[in-house]
Amino acid sequence: MDKDWSNYCTMSIVHFMAYPSAMSGTGLIAESISKIAEDPFFGAIEITSIEDSEEREAVRNVIDASSIKVGFGSQPLVLRGGLNLNSLDEREREAAVEALKAHIDEAAELGAKRFAFLSGKDPGDSDRSAALEALIHSTKELCAYGMAKGMAITCETFDRLIDKKALIGPSELACEYAAAVRSEYPNFGLMYDLSHQPLLFEDSRKALRLLAPYLVHIHVGNCVLDQNTAGYGDSHPRFGWPGGCNGVDELAQFITGLFDSGYLGHQRDDQPWVAFEVKPQSEKESSAQIVAGSKRIWQEAWRRAMREQSTAFGAQV
Repeated sequence: MDKDWSNYCTMSIVHFMAYPSAMSGTGLIAESISKIAEDPFFGAIEITSIEDSEEREAVRNVIDASSIKVGFGSQPLVLRGGLNLNSLDEREREAAVEALKAHIDEAAELGAKRFAFLSGKDPGDSDRSAALEALIHSTKELCAYGMAKGMAITCETFDRLIDKKALIGPSELACEYAAAVRSEYPNFGLMYDLSHQPLLFEDSRKALRLLAPYLVHIHVGNCVLDQNTAGYGDSHPRFGWPGGCNGVDELAQFITGLFDSGYLGHQRDDQPWVAFEVKPQSEKESSAQIVAGSKRIWQEAWRRAMREQSTAFGAQV
């Protein structure tokens, strides 16, 4: 039996993190997207908004020529624009929904089939229930809009206490939220990020098992919990960053958790996505180095995970 990772998942990368200049939506974005598209290691890429219509066309040409799958991440747009899908101010909530609908249009133009976002800020204990209802309402609107365009809609869970301080949030609440939306819209699911797991103070295996019914996307990366260490918070430093939370061992444990939860483990045509989300932390680190390093760490972590649970692996397949 071939235990190579390529039989069980499609590897993706968050382009606008690996090449952070693209996060602004301006510049020669197609050039760096081409570097990913030309690398057969990656079967998919995650991009964000591109302001210039000619650059969007150039990106679409790269995508079409390389046959790479595409996801659209609106997280930078939500954060930069202060969009709050769970706002208790109805005008603010509606404005956020309309802004993301416009970006769903852009995602479709670029050939994306997946659209990701994050919730607004957690309002605190007293208003959390009302905010959750507002978010469910907003998400159902986005799912209905996306369904008409063949777009899968995904909410990424973020930390509540350290950096983004988002409503969604801890895995228990994420499941409650996803169940409410999924009951009407099968094109909805959740994304879990290894980078956020330490910031949520969660155990990977427990969280992945809990989220399993709604889990449709995975990110892997690193974070820093020590306030006195460079890269503190949700800055997505490379694996093995000094003082960071995640390296080869943690990634190997996470891969094992992906098998235990059922996210991985079945050879199928519609392979689940696993994406690197890593970002250069200074001019001393190039995007190309960060991407290459992530590939090496992934391959070593995969080998360790396969060695450690070869019996379980064989039973699942």
